[in-house]
Amino acid sequence: MNLLVLDAYAPDGRAALRGAGGNEAGALYARTLARLAPEAVIDVAHPADGDLALPPGVALADYDGVVWTGSSLSLCEPDDPRVARQIALARALFERDIPSFGSCFAAQLAAVAAGGACARSPRGREFGVSRPIALSARGRAHPLYRGKPPVFEAFTSHQDEIVRLPSGAECLASNDWSDVQALCVERGAGAFWAVQYHPEFDAREVAALCRLRAAALAGEGRFASPESALAWAADLEALHREPGRSDLQRALGIVPELLDFDARTQEVRNWLETCVRGARRD
Repeated sequence: MNLLVLDAYAPDGRAALRGAGGNEAGALYARTLARLAPEAVIDVAHPADGDLALPPGVALADYDGVVWTGSSLSLCEPDDPRVARQIALARALFERDIPSFGSCFAAQLAAVAAGGACARSPRGREFGVSRPIALSARGRAHPLYRGKPPVFEAFTSHQDEIVRLPSGAECLASNDWSDVQALCVERGAGAFWAVQYHPEFDAREVAALCRLRAAALAGEGRFASPESALAWAADLEALHREPGRSDLQRALGIVPELLDFDARTQEVRNWLETCVRGARRD
């Protein structure tokens, strides 16, 4: 199995994540995929940078599936060349019938590349935990959510949201913050399944994002001050180190399922089994 992770961040965004003690988004997804598909060969590329720089002798057609990360770039700025390159690449994957999966920016990318639209959320940034997310009737029947409860919570961080689905796309999940928390865009074998939240995040990654954006989160009213944001991040990182601490779970409002890798990443596992392994068997 050959998988390509497309890290949608620009170089400055990747550096900011590292500076806050987090992982680059591409490396984080590659690590997640390695746990779920240990047999896979996984490459990471950076489409915002220009040249994909795939390994020598490797072309897009050699990949069985592509996974897109989130990004600090915005699909609300489609003329930004760093964004425009990624829209064009998503369309090229559709044309080549290569299945895609992704989080956050990727959900908006799936919509925009297929003719939909996104905008800034009027409610601002959804940060920390997205709750509750409810599956639509289509979502309850869709293989993306096989084994997932009909209502669940997920780690998240986003300011943009999908405001118009493209033709042929379906909304699979929603919550009170964003009408589209998951979608599928079917274009032959090149289907794009994507979620607005982040199944690849663990508590440590959310803590790093909170440190990175402490001032902005306080300015948006998410925390009383940057210092309170940093204190929240410290508690969340402590919970990551000691996931059995029920006191921190209660104080932070973190349900045990968010601390369980298998429960949190069910959607990624389902995509691999249905769109990648299933296609290879066919």
